[in-house]
Amino acid sequence: MSQSLSENARRLYAEIMDSFDEELEMEIDDERYQALLTEAGQTVHDEGMDRRLYFRELLRLQGELVKLQDWVVEKKLKVVVIFEGRDAAGKGGAIKRITQRLNPRVCRVAALPAPNDRERTQWYFQRYVSHLPAGGEIVLFDRSWYNRAGVERVMGFCTDEEYEAFFRDVGEFEKMLIRSGIILIKYWFSISDEEQHRRFMMRMIDPLKQWKLSPMDLESRRRWEDYTKAKEIMMARSHIPEAPWWVVEGDDKKRARLNCISHLLSQIPYKDIEHDEVELPERIHHPDYKRLPTPDEMLVPAIY
Repeated sequence: MSQSLSENARRLYAEIMDSFDEELEMEIDDERYQALLTEAGQTVHDEGMDRRLYFRELLRLQGELVKLQDWVVEKKLKVVVIFEGRDAAGKGGAIKRITQRLNPRVCRVAALPAPNDRERTQWYFQRYVSHLPAGGEIVLFDRSWYNRAGVERVMGFCTDEEYEAFFRDVGEFEKMLIRSGIILIKYWFSISDEEQHRRFMMRMIDPLKQWKLSPMDLESRRRWEDYTKAKEIMMARSHIPEAPWWVVEGDDKKRARLNCISHLLSQIPYKDIEHDEVELPERIHHPDYKRLPTPDEMLVPAIY
């Protein structure tokens, strides 16, 4: 019996460590980032926060996110979080850390592609509406209806009339969402010119990240100042008391993630939800049942 308990404890520990490894796997990117830039002759200034502190705080905050998730489900809250920012600003990394420990049926990501021909003829906000949450759901928009104020404006994908119509409507649209009971939180991830340059260089020389560099991304780099002006106008015209913008300083990825998660938790008052104690039921055993062996030809080769 003691040997069985020891084996169970070992397996439980291995399961916990495997969960931690998910984050470690993502963090390996940081080390590769430094090494590849050095090889490319780029000056690297590593002033990031202590890794142990980062992991300790991240896991603590993710534990609070689980509590928030329980509260959202229990109270049937509807939460929308918008993530905007320049290419390579760290939006995706923050979203991954938020969703990492959460139930995908409760917290999901909406990352819409460019509108198709049919969607271009619709009311501009229409294709976003179908992704809004029901009670007990959290939706994270990886870019949002603010595409019109950013990339569409800079790249000439909308007319001046459509651009002005967006700003006439967006405040009322968001107020309508809030009146309907949606909690709306808007984040802008801000990085410096120099840091975006370094991250683009990383993507250029890293075969695991080259797919992230689209022609649109490269053009956005060339038009840095145009995007800056568009962002400043967007902030000035859509920063409303009911749905203000919150700016996340993103040059340090780790601090940006922790700061964003901590702030998100502060925006939704929540409490612990008591759960009934879970007990595993006794498994039913049938003495005449024998598990059939899996045919060798069906097995995935055990290379590792």
